[in-house]
Amino acid sequence: MQDPSFIEMMDRLFGGAVTTLIGAFTGRLMYHSGEVKLGKRRFFGKELLWEIPVAVGMALIGEAAASYMGLGQPVSTGFVATLAYLGPRGAEALLGAWLGRKK
Repeated sequence: MQDPSFIEMMDRLFGGAVTTLIGAFTGRLMYHSGEVKLGKRRFFGKELLWEIPVAVGMALIGEAAASYMGLGQPVSTGFVATLAYLGPRGAEALLGAWLGRKK
């Protein structure tokens, strides 16, 4: 039997919903850290609070998109983290391009 990957281990430990939220919060934290590094934000500023609803929303959107595309674990968690990093506008552009290409 093969050892579980990190995401599979988290999924077994916490369940799928929490794993998806962790992926989304990780993506938003990576984006926020990049903004801090560029000097556009303070790390513990009010902007950090706005990342919470964005992360939850991106978790919902990302999980729905992953389900639509037939992605299973652990790929769906990585997809959610990527969309969360891109944020709502970036995810909209990415999904719009992908859906437009499928027609």
